[in-house]
Amino acid sequence: MYDIKWIRENAETFDSGRARRGLEPISTQLLAFDDSRRAAIGELQKAQERRNAASKEIGAAMKVGDAARAEALKAEVAGIKENWPALEEAERYAIAELDNALAAIPNTPLDEVPDGADENDNIEVARWGEPRAFDFTPREHFEIGEGLGLMDFETAAKISGARFVVNKGGLARLERALAQFMLDLHTNEHGYMEVSPPLLVRDDAMFGTAQLPKFRDDQFSVTAGRQIGSGQSGPTAEALMPTADYWLIPTAEVPLTNLVRESILDESQLPMRMTAGTYCFRAEAGAAGKDTRGMIRQHQFYKVELVSITTPEDSLEEHERMTGCAEKVLQLLELPYRKVVLCTGDMGFASQKTYDLEVWLPGQGRYREISSCSVCGDFQARRMNARYRPADGKPRFVHTLNGSGVAVGRAMVAVLENYQQADGSVDVPRVLRPYMGGLTRIPS
Repeated sequence: MYDIKWIRENAETFDSGRARRGLEPISTQLLAFDDSRRAAIGELQKAQERRNAASKEIGAAMKVGDAARAEALKAEVAGIKENWPALEEAERYAIAELDNALAAIPNTPLDEVPDGADENDNIEVARWGEPRAFDFTPREHFEIGEGLGLMDFETAAKISGARFVVNKGGLARLERALAQFMLDLHTNEHGYMEVSPPLLVRDDAMFGTAQLPKFRDDQFSVTAGRQIGSGQSGPTAEALMPTADYWLIPTAEVPLTNLVRESILDESQLPMRMTAGTYCFRAEAGAAGKDTRGMIRQHQFYKVELVSITTPEDSLEEHERMTGCAEKVLQLLELPYRKVVLCTGDMGFASQKTYDLEVWLPGQGRYREISSCSVCGDFQARRMNARYRPADGKPRFVHTLNGSGVAVGRAMVAVLENYQQADGSVDVPRVLRPYMGGLTRIPS
């Protein structure tokens, strides 16, 4: 979220940043909103000052016996009081108009981010590993999982609908093993503190990391119910009346980043590095017709998230470090991947710069995203009012970063496809075997 003062002082730079994202200039409109806000605040302050002054003048007039003037002043004060609600409403409206407009504006890309329209303009910056040469036609993950009888989309659809899956036996254990391996790696070797956060969050938390208001349709909202009696045989409209609203987290970025909301950290606490393995929930409202088969794009999935809170001076170096931590996961799993920097037309709403890691999927014959690591500058910190106190004692906004370390479901997809065998079984990567009780192949 932007500081309107900064936009006023850097209007051309602000509009140029929007142009790089393919967006129209709006600094003039924002400054007009700010002018209206200032005017409304000024009118209310002026009315308050006049009311206070007139009240004092009433006492002075009565002291000298000027009843006519006292009555006139009383009438003036009464008029100000009568108009007061309208002035307050005008101030609230003007402030909300500007705040709503600012909340809908994406972050400005860093100068080093390549310009482009979409994913076709992303730039590959590194590649690791060689795709395996198969002596048979490699299958896609859902063909492998269904062939093993351990991946069930049909039953999941009966229970929950499309874009859900039931994994069983060795595949359920593989999913758990992947998550445990990633968390152990990030906590033991990469210095992240493991956190077990809530999966339900309030509006303010979703606003803080910029999932709201723009991406409301991509989220799952949850309404708590209240039980009003006992002995009821089934739910009734009255029993399910809403009492509170929450959001299911689309990523652990939301609760982890919001751990520092509305606080002032000591500089010695930075960098703050946190990781969490959680289920994530996305409505995939804009993904109609995309990846309708398999586990690539699900409503519910498991992901290990990385979040860093840093000083402005250290955030770009931390971005490289975080991306390297995610890369290490793929390297230890011996999964070929490539690293790309996203162009201005493909990067996320809150991001200043993003690296995507794309893992090789032989069943699809292409690289697919498995991790995104983004530096957000102070964009989220302003929305959360998250600051730190440097040596000079004057609080500054922190910088926030987030990344997948990595998406567990997609990692399982990659393991199934890269480690598949001609007979339909799947070898277990060496690094995961201790987490699988020594199992080397699924099925055993």
